[in-house]
Amino acid sequence: MVNEMNVDLTLTPEQQRVQKLARDFATSQIIPIAEKHDKSGEFPEFIVKRALEAGIFPHSISKQYGGPGYDVVSQSLIVEELGYACCAFANILTGNLLSAHLVSLAGSEELKKYYMGKITAGGLAGFAITEPGAGSDAGSVASTARLEGDEWVLNGSKCFASFCSYAKVILVIASTNLDKGVKGLSAFVVPQEALTGTNAEHKLGLRCSDSAEITMKNVRIPKGNLVGEEGEGFTYAMQTLDVFRATVGSVACGLARRALDEAVKYCKERLDIDGKPYIRQQAVAFKLADMAIQIEAARDLVYKCVRLKETGQRITKESSMAKTFATDTAMRVAADAVRLMGAKGYSRDSVVEKLMRDIKVYQIFEGSNQIQRLVVSRAL
Repeated sequence: MVNEMNVDLTLTPEQQRVQKLARDFATSQIIPIAEKHDKSGEFPEFIVKRALEAGIFPHSISKQYGGPGYDVVSQSLIVEELGYACCAFANILTGNLLSAHLVSLAGSEELKKYYMGKITAGGLAGFAITEPGAGSDAGSVASTARLEGDEWVLNGSKCFASFCSYAKVILVIASTNLDKGVKGLSAFVVPQEALTGTNAEHKLGLRCSDSAEITMKNVRIPKGNLVGEEGEGFTYAMQTLDVFRATVGSVACGLARRALDEAVKYCKERLDIDGKPYIRQQAVAFKLADMAIQIEAARDLVYKCVRLKETGQRITKESSMAKTFATDTAMRVAADAVRLMGAKGYSRDSVVEKLMRDIKVYQIFEGSNQIQRLVVSRAL
């Protein structure tokens, strides 16, 4: 189901081509299997190579390092179509690039080629920053890295580390000086096989998208695996999240569109006691109208953000706004779709039930929406 709000006449012919490419891929390769993988929780590792072959992955890696070199708007369009199909699959194909952006931002040329090469060959890249005692408060990171000769020695644990059960390489944030808080954090490239152990996290939504608890016990990596400057890891992470918060907003817009489409379809087909479609009832029609208005406003805010990024402007405030508004909107729209569809919407066999479970974490990760409001208020 694709409604009229997807047509954007301001897109270039190339951007429209990329959007159609992503939509066709999402429709043929993800939607038919999304429910199965949600119920089983089985990680669809194969989807990365399929997306690579289709030309929509790795969408944010430049041609210099073997990627397609899409502009920022095209990347957003791809992500929105993936979000329409399934947030979990979208998370795999977009979150996989989060750590790559940090490496491209500050890593040495050798590290860039190594890291990007793993991804462009169809591999996964993990990202590990969150800890049991350090979620939104990055200054409380307790994992440590100390330099011994020509090697860094890492110790500690991470939770909700993205794709770390399957990743070929992992970007780890650890402290090289605990007394300095966030100014003591550094970023490191760690081969997956160097980890002491990984355990899968079990989640409410995004069930087939891998999140893991990882343990590092005297993990040794070369001195050159430090990304950028020592003590600058938090700065690099925040600059990376500035970009990817807009990506989160794009996924949320895609999911919200899907929830609206499902609700409209149901309300057209379901008849009331007078034999008329639900959608003819003013209360129902107005609720659907409000959902559509909110989605369009969210998409405009996200597109403004990515277009600003395209011009090279700093988008810290704008990306926080886009992420917050789009994910809050998607949560409301998904919940409204469940309400409109009643018992059918609440059923585990319903698409909108899955949408409501999946979107909740988007209000939490990559900086909770409470933290985003703090960012925006400070900018004011």
